[in-house]
Amino acid sequence: MGNTDKFEMIANVYDTPERIQIAKVSSDAIREYVIDAKSKNAIDFGCGTGLVGMNLLSEFNSVLFLDTSPNMINQLKQKMSDLHIQNADTLCFDFEKEDLSDLHADYIFMAQVLLHIPDVEFVLSRLFDVLNDGGHLLIVDFDKNEKVVSDMVHNGFNQEKLTDVMTKIGYRNMQSKTFYQGNNIFMGQDASMFILASQK
Repeated sequence: MGNTDKFEMIANVYDTPERIQIAKVSSDAIREYVIDAKSKNAIDFGCGTGLVGMNLLSEFNSVLFLDTSPNMINQLKQKMSDLHIQNADTLCFDFEKEDLSDLHADYIFMAQVLLHIPDVEFVLSRLFDVLNDGGHLLIVDFDKNEKVVSDMVHNGFNQEKLTDVMTKIGYRNMQSKTFYQGNNIFMGQDASMFILASQK
């Protein structure tokens, strides 16, 4: 996945107050779209140190935390051990390079992950294959932001265009909204964040 090297370097200092706050509003937004999921399994895709998924553990039967960065996963394993968490597991895995056909989930959520992925359509197609029929993909990311100029990440997403891409793949029942605005939260720029909910 994009920018793994960078995340490897910052894993042990990743959990800043700002990131913890953004993770809280992101997980609150995701929770609105999680319905009767106590018996369901979820994947926190591109989980980092688990800031979002840890807030959502009580919503699901189990959560698989998946990331390409071993250091991020190690930080998360330490948290899980410290908190004696039983209903979660971790997997260090690069979805863009490796095939994982035996992986299935009822819910997949990804917070500020898509902007790091060069080939968005390819990864969204892979995630579609992982979802069980009727399963849900929930994406939290930044709205398109012309002030952000980077060769490392996308400068956010247009919700309508992203919906079009996902419709082509086969996702349905899509709804999206902007739910948060913050100062200096995206590459030093003021930015807004959206959630896009979809179903297989």
